[in-house]
Amino acid sequence: MLTTRTTAACPAAHPAPIVCPPPPEGLSLSLTLPGEPHCAGIARSAVRSALHAHALDPFAPEVVLATSELVAVAAYLNPSQDLYLSLRHRDSALRLIVYDAHARHAHPRLATACDARRRGGLRLLAAVVRDCGGDWGFGESREPGGGTRSWAVLPCLMN
Repeated sequence: MLTTRTTAACPAAHPAPIVCPPPPEGLSLSLTLPGEPHCAGIARSAVRSALHAHALDPFAPEVVLATSELVAVAAYLNPSQDLYLSLRHRDSALRLIVYDAHARHAHPRLATACDARRRGGLRLLAAVVRDCGGDWGFGESREPGGGTRSWAVLPCLMN
């Protein structure tokens, strides 16, 4: 004998929650990259995605270009060594830092030549940062293990 059971209809679907992007102040991205030519592309993609997730897309062209320049020069001057990239939003600015293992030369002439080489490689970065009203630079890393810290700060004032 076949019995009929009454089953309750599927529960009413709850309206989908409105998902707002996290606030820009929460943006914090850190990653380690191989010191290889392709790592600039990986860095660009990660930074573009992080900016999109925090609704900072209007700043992507300049920040992605700055990221690419910092990472490419670090990889060129320090081949086959890992690089560390950091992107943060602090005080209405996007702050990029790239650490590489290229230590400061002890000999003054070598240090000057190396600095000139890095500065020359970062000419495009300098122009982009200047146009945005930001700041950039590089110097000896204070992190354990030494190396070089290159950075750019790009203001991102929201209207």
